Amino acid sequence: MIFYFSATGNSKYVATRIEGETNERAISITECMTTNQLSFNINSTERIGIISPTYGWVLPSIVREFLSLLRLRGYKENYAFFVATYGTTSGQTGEYASQLLEKKDIHLNAKFSVKMPDTWTPIYDLSNKEKVNEINTKAESEIHDVIHLIKNRSAGDFMKNKVPYTASLFYGLVYEHCMRKTNKFSVDENCISCGLCAKKCPVKAIELQNGKPVWVQDKCVMCLGCLHGCPKFSIQHGKNTKKHGQYKNPNVRI
Repeated sequence: MIFYFSATGNSKYVATRIEGETNERAISITECMTTNQLSFNINSTERIGIISPTYGWVLPSIVREFLSLLRLRGYKENYAFFVATYGTTSGQTGEYASQLLEKKDIHLNAKFSVKMPDTWTPIYDLSNKEKVNEINTKAESEIHDVIHLIKNRSAGDFMKNKVPYTASLFYGLVYEHCMRKTNKFSVDENCISCGLCAKKCPVKAIELQNGKPVWVQDKCVMCLGCLHGCPKFSIQHGKNTKKHGQYKNPNVRI
């Protein structure tokens, strides 16, 4: 059983690749939270996987909440693993996932990471499609290696490009108290009132008012799914996202 959170498709792609090679079912964390399905029956041979992007060197808020609520009935020291997708650093996501699961007496046997395009476009530029494709091509070999280790139930910390734990604590506060603020979102005149952003928002932070999206919560996950999924690219976050472009993983539908 593989639980994943994905706004632009990177983590979903990794989850579906692992699903295809291990026959473990991939389940969307967003769907679990939306439907309040937080308890699952597992058998003794099932692998348990958590796959998440890295936001501000830590876990996205929705992943943290999901792990704190997750119940696995029948867990008996099953092989459990965590995979972080990341653009610049995997931060300390593996450690945070481990801490949350340990509170439920679930032990992570292995931690992995896969470098993929960084979708935080307020800073990172994704307008060069050739460069983006090159990153995704390189990711394939990393995914292959991760799958091989998972199939063999390998144990250990295989994560790359981590940061010191104390540094992650600071950036975790930045993510929680600065990055998650919704006041930097804006909508331009190209909006066609399709409502896709509101429909897809994992925490229902967006509503259509007079046909236009309005952020009705002070904080969101800050996945930028609304920005990257807007068919007219009318949603922006700050002054740089327009020139930095949109992104969706080309291998999955999100």
